[in-house]
Amino acid sequence: MQHDENIPPWYKQFWPWFLISILVFAVVIGLGLLYVSLLNPDSMVRDNYYKEGRAINMHMGRDHRARDLDLAAQFSVDDLTGDVSLQLEGNLEQLPPRLLLEIMSPTHAERDRSVELQQISGNHYTGQLERGIQGRHYIDLSDPALPGADGWRLTGEITLVMGQQHQLNSR
Repeated sequence: MQHDENIPPWYKQFWPWFLISILVFAVVIGLGLLYVSLLNPDSMVRDNYYKEGRAINMHMGRDHRARDLDLAAQFSVDDLTGDVSLQLEGNLEQLPPRLLLEIMSPTHAERDRSVELQQISGNHYTGQLERGIQGRHYIDLSDPALPGADGWRLTGEITLVMGQQHQLNSR
């Protein structure tokens, strides 16, 4: 048997270090992705699907109640001051003194806004947004004094443009 004395030991050769570097690179990239995912959790994931499913039925009852009352609303947001002006139409026995307008972003929970609107006269309500808001959003208008199955709500998906009139109808 012949021994080739010119072959260097494994740690002095190129290929073992090349293969090890691929594995080290994969581990470093994996740890980097883990770090990024821990810093930016997905806000769209729900923890309790059963509770959310039960809440859907309650929300649908509120939607049906709004349809039975033939409710509709028109609102606009002033682009300079952020004032929200809303007119509520429908067959309510007594107009509520306050309304809750929720503006929800479809992708980022931190962009969601909630505005309490005060009745100023008749069916006119007004409130104040802290910051201007534009783009596609889900809108939810309800009476905060009537939560749950006793209440009503108007919902819609609109593209908010400051200064423009927007319409919410009961479906």
